[in-house]
Amino acid sequence: MKRLRHIAIEGPIGAGKSTLAALLAPPLGAELMLERPQDNPFLKDFYVDGPRYALQTQLFFLFQRIEQVRALAQPGMFAPLTVSDFTLDKDRIFARLTLSDEEYRLYSLIHAQVAPQVPQPDLVIWLDGPGVVLRERIARRGRPMERRIESAYLRAVADAYGEYFDAHTELPLLVVDIDRFDPLHKPADLHLLIERIAAFRGPRESLRTPPTITS
Repeated sequence: MKRLRHIAIEGPIGAGKSTLAALLAPPLGAELMLERPQDNPFLKDFYVDGPRYALQTQLFFLFQRIEQVRALAQPGMFAPLTVSDFTLDKDRIFARLTLSDEEYRLYSLIHAQVAPQVPQPDLVIWLDGPGVVLRERIARRGRPMERRIESAYLRAVADAYGEYFDAHTELPLLVVDIDRFDPLHKPADLHLLIERIAAFRGPRESLRTPPTITS
């Protein structure tokens, strides 16, 4: 693990990024860096009227995430391992998905001026899975503002992540199928993931958890 300084967990809404990051950081002795969507005053309105509030929502997230990742832009010999439930590039993925062409051009100008030069994560864990699993997990956590998320938007987000990773082959990527992966309720899944992280040589690998055997 000593070769790693930043492990980022990515994936669509409902994939379990924050839960996994919180579970993974302690056994790795890592610092935890979590998104704070609850602090975005525009997010609730975005889920009601996306076109009207997309730009405000995205710019707030951009500046919030920049503030969070500034420490990663100053690598040090003795810097601790950080586990995050996002990458800075996530902001561009959602911006391209939610903004109009004119808004995205404005967003890109702002991004180019304010975004720090942050090193790419040493490992990205991509939580991927079918839409039905994502919807089940969103419903299970019961966040009122997420009840308005449409299946088409959820699928578009998942597809956007796939396109992003296809285009960025330089990223060290460990793909995890969330259909059977449940580290919150199955500690063996978390242990398996930690073993795969330690053994990761990249650049692209996948983790397939064995099916649960019931009597």
